[in-house]
Formats: sequence, C-alpha cells, structure tokens
Amino acid sequence: MFPGGGGMNDRKMQQMMKQMGIDMQDLDAEEVIIRTPDEELVFTDADVQRMDAQGQQTYTIVGEPDSRALGEGGSDESVIEESEGDSGAAEIPDDDVELVATRAGASEDEAREALEETNGDLAAAIERLE
Repeated sequence: MFPGGGGMNDRKMQQMMKQMGIDMQDLDAEEVIIRTPDEELVFTDADVQRMDAQGQQTYTIVGEPDSRALGEGGSDESVIEESEGDSGAAEIPDDDVELVATRAGASEDEAREALEETNGDLAAAIERLE
C-alpha cells in the first residue's frame, strides 16, 4: 500500500497516518454485540480500535465471536410473561410489536398478530410479514 512499507515500523506508520489526518485509538471494550436479523454475534474480551478519518469513525473488532439466536440471554432482551386469566396466552411486549412493525413495514395490529402466531419470535414474525 505504501512504497517500502514492508519494513515500516509502528512509529513511522503512526506518524504517516497522523499526517494524513487519521487517528487510531484502542478501546477497552468488555463486550461487543452485533445483532443481525437472524442471530447475535457476541465478542467478549475482543480487541477494539476506533479510527477517525475524514469525519467518519470506523471500528475494528478482533476476536472470536460466540453466535446465539435472537432472544437468547443478554441483559436488555425483552421477556414474554404469562398474563393472568388469559388462558395461558403469552403477552407480547409493546416494544416487540413496534420493532416488528417498523422492520416489516406493517401496522402494529399486523405485527402483534404475527408475533402471537410465532409465539413471540421476532425474526419469524418479521419474515412472515415481509
């Protein structure tokens, strides 16, 4: 990429990047979670760097992720609770209804119905409505 860059040391590389207006910073991240429509990729103890260049921030994550299905674990996941006196039917949280409606471009009533049909499975409800 740079002429003669094969033998370039770290200090020289940092100096060149600074001249080009590129700033790199290591972040002390404990956990990084990437949510896709189908799964979550969870990086624990990953090396994370932030690069600022031309007004844009780019993050680099180095590590081995654990893959888990949406809704498995996590501290901020929605929980479907059993409603009393509703013959055992699960109550769908309003946040889930809004999320499905927004992602699928459907009404909240359609989203709630799809969530009920899929037993609260967000990904399946979105797929059903698309």
